[in-house]
This record gives sequence, C-alpha cells and structure tokens, in this order.
Amino acid sequence: MTTTSTRRRATGSPRLAELADPAGYPVAAPDPLREPWPAQEVEVGAERITVRSTPSTDPDAEPVLYLHGLGGASTNFTDLADLLSPWLTGQAIDLPGFGRSGPPADGDYTISGRARLVIDYLERSGHGPVHLVGNSMGGAISIQVADRRPDLIHTLTLISPAVPDLRLRRGSDALLPMLLVPGIGSRLLARMEHVPPERRAQAVIELCFAHPERVPPNRLAEAAAELAIRRDYAWAGDAFLRSFRGLVRSYLVTGRRSTWRTLARIEVPTLVIWGEQDRLVHVSNAARVAAVLPDSRLLVLPEVGHTAQLEDPVSTARAILALTTRANDGRTGADVAG
Repeated sequence: MTTTSTRRRATGSPRLAELADPAGYPVAAPDPLREPWPAQEVEVGAERITVRSTPSTDPDAEPVLYLHGLGGASTNFTDLADLLSPWLTGQAIDLPGFGRSGPPADGDYTISGRARLVIDYLERSGHGPVHLVGNSMGGAISIQVADRRPDLIHTLTLISPAVPDLRLRRGSDALLPMLLVPGIGSRLLARMEHVPPERRAQAVIELCFAHPERVPPNRLAEAAAELAIRRDYAWAGDAFLRSFRGLVRSYLVTGRRSTWRTLARIEVPTLVIWGEQDRLVHVSNAARVAAVLPDSRLLVLPEVGHTAQLEDPVSTARAILALTTRANDGRTGADVAG
C-alpha cells in the first residue's frame, strides 16, 4: 500500500495538505454554470434505471462509471465527470429508488442486490471494463462488484466508502440510528417530508460538507429541486429507509463475505479518498481500508467532508487521473513484457 501523503501530524496519521497535479494534468476549476448531464432511462433486465452520460473530447477515452451514496443521485458527479471528460467518458447511475430511478422491481435493497444490478448493467451495456468510482454506499457496492467481477474493472476509486463502523461519534447525525428502529424510522421520515426542500437540502449539505458555505447557490438550488421532485414519489421514503437498513445489515456480515475479507481479495489498482472531516464514515477507517487492499493509494483531504467529489472535485479528479495513468502504464508494460 502506498500513501500519497507527504507529511504527518504529531499523531502519525497520514495527511495531505493538497494534491499538486500528481501526473501533470491541467485540471481546471469546476464550471459554476455546468448543468447536470443529460439523463436517459435504460433497461437492465427487469429494472429501469436513469443514467447520466458525460461525453469525452478524446475518441479513445476509456469509460468510467460513477455510483452515488445513500440518498444521493447521479448528479453528485456532475462536476467530477466534467473535469475528467477530457480523458474519460462517464456514466453515472441513479441506483434503484434514488434520483429519477424507480424502486427495484424485485424489492431488493441490499448491497449485494445493488452489486448484481451494476454487474448486469456493465454486461448489457458493453461499457466494461471501466474505471469504477463509488462514494459512501456506492463505495460499498463497488467493493462487491470489484470482488465478484474483476474482469469488468480497470481501476477502483473508493470515496469515503461505507465500511463497517457502528460506533457513534461526536458530530455524526444522531437521527440515523433511529431509522433502524421498527416503526420509528418510517415516522421520522414522514415528518421530514413536511420540511421545505430548501431546508432539507441545506441540512444534507451541512452533514456531508466540511464547509457548506462553499456550495454554489445553483448546486443548492439543484439539490432542493431534486428533493421537491422526490417528495412526489410515494416510494421515496421507503427506498431510503430500506437501503439504509440494507447497508447496516452488510456491516454485520462475517466470514469470507465480510467487507474486510472482501477488500483483501481485490487486486485491481485502487485509490482510497477520504475527507478528514467526514462526519458519516470516520476518517479513522481510511488507513485500515487502504492497508487491507493489496494494491492501493490513500489520499486524505483536509477541510473536506463525506463527499470529496462534490467538495473538492479538482483534487479528486487529479488523483483519479494519476491512478488511471498508472494502471494503463502497467498494462502497457505487461503487454511489452509479454
């Protein structure tokens, strides 16, 4: 495991103050006027999901697939996909029950079920092998996909992946554990539906960002508009609740299928990115995740929260480009050696 950190605190924990163009890529600042990428509905077996595509200016660009976290959507990758588009052509999925995708046809909200859907999508679409990028719950799904079907994955990027950690920490959302209690969880979500979308969007940003004041007004408005649309979906609250419980159940899996044992089997080049001020999945998990992976790089970003692709898309893009370049150089070297 290689850590992309250049200095250490007194505690000895790795930290990177900033990522200075690791491979010399001139990644621009995000376009404040960039709108969400066009969406289309795609059939994946019995499922119908929404996919947003980001074209590349490079005709030889390799594909990248983005998977959002709990309560998120494909729009969580608008800026990152834009910054990577000179080199990579992107697809971002609205997982069943989120964004504009309806609930899963089979009612399966487990992490394992979501991984099967992603594998089916890659097989049917022909986009694989891809550079797979997953945030939070999307990271947990990505771990299973990379373990089950490494032939479909070039590289893996895990942004604050939702790995097993049931400890309550200062600053975390105290309401989340209550969602696990039968009856109480559904009542809490029903009460939240009466909160104006603008206030709900602001609350989510305050939970996920280290510096919510940096969110551009148009991104806040987009998030509020999405919440307003989802309020009209009768299944939205149930999808969130069942997805959250499915995620927590994955934390309790032991033996060969546990998350930590699964991570140890992943052999594709992997980048682990964590915000040092993550309030949802604590940064203390970062070094352990990177250490368990056989071939990993670790980037811990200061002044960043749970969604680094949103809060610091430039550093995230540069790190992903460094990973993909290294992986491609490795494949080229193997071909020459052969």
